[in-house]
Amino acid sequence: MGKLGLEQKPGLANSAANFEVHLEYEEILEAIENVIQGVVQSLAQKKAPVLTLANRTDWRNIEFKDSVGLQMIPRSTIKQIRSDCPQSAKRFACRCFSIIIKNTIFCLDRDIYYSDTLLFGSQSIVDQIINDISCMLKIPRRSLHILSTTKGFVAGNLSYTEEDGTKVNCTCSTTAVAVPSNVQGIKNLNSHAKFMLIVEKDATFQRLLDDDFFSKVSPCIMITHLFVCLLLNGKCIPDLNTRLLVRKLWDSFQIPIFTLMDADPHGVEIMCVYKYGSVSMSFEAHHLTVPSIKWLGLLPSDLKRLNICKDALIPFTKQDENKLASIQKRPYIACQPLWKKELEILAATKLKAEIQVLTSLSSDYLSRVYLPNKLQFGGWL
Repeated sequence: MGKLGLEQKPGLANSAANFEVHLEYEEILEAIENVIQGVVQSLAQKKAPVLTLANRTDWRNIEFKDSVGLQMIPRSTIKQIRSDCPQSAKRFACRCFSIIIKNTIFCLDRDIYYSDTLLFGSQSIVDQIINDISCMLKIPRRSLHILSTTKGFVAGNLSYTEEDGTKVNCTCSTTAVAVPSNVQGIKNLNSHAKFMLIVEKDATFQRLLDDDFFSKVSPCIMITHLFVCLLLNGKCIPDLNTRLLVRKLWDSFQIPIFTLMDADPHGVEIMCVYKYGSVSMSFEAHHLTVPSIKWLGLLPSDLKRLNICKDALIPFTKQDENKLASIQKRPYIACQPLWKKELEILAATKLKAEIQVLTSLSSDYLSRVYLPNKLQFGGWL
């Protein structure tokens, strides 16, 4: 627990620790050509071409550092995409290569999908292939000129200029502003916010916006997201652009960042992705994680403290139980003893709650009582 410091720290956007290498197009082309050359050589030798890349979903390839989060180890286990296997994704990967080579301006991942929907089958397949290629080439997808479709929104005390010169003022807007597709291209960021608040659900975000929360309590920046559902395991995680924006704002302003999530395993999972990253994107951890993020609510312990009626709580499903058990085994939980206690409460009660459960106390309890008290008296972990 702690109290919110209202003194804004100077930005560190240009510090060496946060410096992002911008590769020249010739370097990117050379990296792609090297891979394609290997394919051509295999064909010349009458061998089936194979693409080799790090296995992005294997926990054995991941190490945890509290200053970074989950990151891929240098010598990781690999997987192969074979051209002589019926289940191979080689034809998809090669299609992406051809688009990247021709692409000298930025495009969205959905543009690639709609260029040949029958070939790719789904947007999720395209995203998976792009990330595989990025990991294999060791080049951020932004440097490949492929941007993610925007799925997040931002509001509050923030203004900036987009890469094309468009000036955006979130402070004056009565509605949320879509997170830009090219987060790395925004500049002239300006804010007097004392903290950032990441809100899990759009409905809760909109309610706080309607209540003018970001200016009534203290100047702040509010961020929410829609979910990206991963095809293979059914998990839903925050979208890439929203995670990039949270990190960029942290680099620029160095103000406290809090999360407001449902008191359930899924909400904890989302918070962990913002704070420590995900296994599948661990090769880009330095650009996506903010390990200083704090858990403001909804805490499982809050449910008892606020005398929330048991009838308002939701019983765990088997999926909830499995998700919670998985989270409890993760390496970063060991360094978060207070988080561990909250997870133990969930495991013992097998009951979960959405943020909206606070309306059982009063319709404006969240913005009028819960959040102001938490921020004033240090009710975060």
